[in-house]
Amino acid sequence: MIGQIVWTDLTVPDAGLVRDFYADVVGWDPVEHPMPAAAEGEEAYSDFVMQTAPGPGGGDAVAGVCYARGANAGIPPVWLVYVRVADLENSMAKAKERGGEVVYGPRAMGGGKLAVVRDPAGATLGLWAD
Repeated sequence: MIGQIVWTDLTVPDAGLVRDFYADVVGWDPVEHPMPAAAEGEEAYSDFVMQTAPGPGGGDAVAGVCYARGANAGIPPVWLVYVRVADLENSMAKAKERGGEVVYGPRAMGGGKLAVVRDPAGATLGLWAD
């Protein structure tokens, strides 16, 4: 549904530390999500999908905890929500027209495309289109 929050994640320099924090504090079970190297010479790594029950496929995926690397390097360390939009490029253009900026994107991810925008007050929001 257009306008619906479809995902939430947190991007930080030390995703392993934060992963363990939320696993202990709220009971989420982290599952590694392999990420390819962003550029030649860089190593592949894993971000984390936090789910409600132990083991791969053991529960509902509820959030991501990601390293601030590659395309994610410019994302501030805040819980970032992603909202489904009808036309990603149009939404990015509208963000700029309304005094915001595109932090990054568009980028293909998981069968769709995403972008991150910053509003005129400085808050960030993820945009997602199927």
